[in-house]
Amino acid sequence: MTATEARIEVHMFPCLKDNYGFLLHDPEAGVTAAVDTPEVEPILRALDEKGWTLTHILNTHHHGDHAGGNLALKRATGCRIFGPRADAARIPGIDVEVGEGDELEFGSHRIEVYDTPGHTRGHIVYYLPDDGMAFVGDTLFAMGCGRLFEGSPGQMWASLQKILAWPDDTLIYCAHEYTQANARFALTVEPGNAALEERARRVAQLRERHVPTVPTTLAAEKATNPFLRPGSRTLREKIGLPDADDVQVFARTRELKDAF
Repeated sequence: MTATEARIEVHMFPCLKDNYGFLLHDPEAGVTAAVDTPEVEPILRALDEKGWTLTHILNTHHHGDHAGGNLALKRATGCRIFGPRADAARIPGIDVEVGEGDELEFGSHRIEVYDTPGHTRGHIVYYLPDDGMAFVGDTLFAMGCGRLFEGSPGQMWASLQKILAWPDDTLIYCAHEYTQANARFALTVEPGNAALEERARRVAQLRERHVPTVPTTLAAEKATNPFLRPGSRTLREKIGLPDADDVQVFARTRELKDAF
């Protein structure tokens, strides 16, 4: 098996209250990336446990629980910081600005960058097509999506459609453990969705044992995530928008979640 055929190594660990930290590692090239920097000490501890040297930080957006550890980690390791071109001024220590259509070489692996505004104006996601995985920050969650702090429903729906174009078996690494709460909301807007009901049961069992529900797959999200299902007749009728366009349905679903 060649390096490009081998899946990249991913190490996931908890940070802060409900964030996840991610380290990506190509052993042949000896490069290691942290996707976002929610908390410095857990990241340094994970690097030490794995025996890896941090070479890259890949920021998805500017929020403190995603970029707050940039400067300390850069001082400690000398790594380079990559972040969204559209929001570069708010990314601490940024070295390389990236955006829609850019492609990064990470050892023998290819990372595609997509602009996904909505949660923030400059949010980006990182997609590794040859490895079948993506790191989506706060754009998409398991059975949820990010709050619209700086963008419009139309922007966020367009961002989610970019993700929906990836293969169904893509592993989706989202940045927070929100799944159980998201499931509770999803059941209120799409009752009778058998796949959703079964997934909610499985998630409850996992969380009872403190087992992560991340990563998820795009197929699972298409079947159970109300923010990706504006075409669902049940959802449309439940929220009172049977004949609205998809953006209106998405927007109303997000409003209901915000008030849930």
